[in-house]
Amino acid sequence: MDEPRSISFRPRDRLYAAVTRVLGVIVSAALAVGGWLVYTGAQDQPPRLSNSAPASISSAWPWALPWPSTGQAAVEVAGKADSLSVYGEQRPVPIASVTKVMTALVILRDHPLGRNAAGPSVQVDWQAAVESGNRDESTVPITAGQVFTERQLLELMLIPSGNNAARLLARWDAGSEQAFARKMNAAAAKLGMTNTTYTGASGYEPTTVSTAVDQLKLARQAMKSPVLRDIVATATTTVPGIAGEIVNGNALLGLPGVVGIKTGTSTAAGGALLWAVRATSGGRDRLILGVVLRQGDPDDTLEEKKEAAFVASRKLIEAALRYLNPERRPTS
Repeated sequence: MDEPRSISFRPRDRLYAAVTRVLGVIVSAALAVGGWLVYTGAQDQPPRLSNSAPASISSAWPWALPWPSTGQAAVEVAGKADSLSVYGEQRPVPIASVTKVMTALVILRDHPLGRNAAGPSVQVDWQAAVESGNRDESTVPITAGQVFTERQLLELMLIPSGNNAARLLARWDAGSEQAFARKMNAAAAKLGMTNTTYTGASGYEPTTVSTAVDQLKLARQAMKSPVLRDIVATATTTVPGIAGEIVNGNALLGLPGVVGIKTGTSTAAGGALLWAVRATSGGRDRLILGVVLRQGDPDDTLEEKKEAAFVASRKLIEAALRYLNPERRPTS
């Protein structure tokens, strides 16, 4: 084995070594400062949250919210500063029929209704009638030539979640579903929903994606509409021309204070629920908004995914109500 050789430096070598040491110190200092700037800059941004463990961003909630174990979620008290609390990485995911909230908002913007008004008549076209027979999606039994009012179609879209009613409204408004989707995206951009893309009016297609935070932005706007508020809070109704009672798919409407908003379930989306709860706190009427996305396990049935969204939302609602009512808060 060779022994290490001693190395002697000529004057020029000594100068080179000294310069090299100085440059090394400068580079090390620059890297340290750069790393510090990256670190401190990151502190000014909301942390990216992993779905692997519950976490929240909030300065107002006095204790940890009971977040679901998967997916993403968000909760806030409308109008209360710094009450937004978020769980999960906010990356765009399919949202299924939660999409219909934006569909309703655009329809009501383009064709405003008084709170008790029926609105203009819309005739069922051949396409909506044929789609009634689609067994792999949620539809309502309507036939070509039937006439419904705007409000009735909004009810058929939002209460039993009729995909064919949503697409019929889109064609009536914009001439085609594609043109209507462009309106939806423009409305989303105006609301600051930067992580949302709509590719259809019903949410059936998995290419319609959003985040929990974006959907809360939509919920704030949607709950300002008296017509939309009335419809999403309706547990059961009847519509002339549709046999039997129409039941709302939102099973949480039976809970005290729950006033909507919309369910969504699909293989791609899992279970999703955008919800709203009214409560009284300190003599003030408060509106709590929340959303859970991608609930349930991949191998679950659609019903199990939907139930997972209900279970996760129910826990968050109960915790939010305790927050607004001090006498219901835990003592420790």
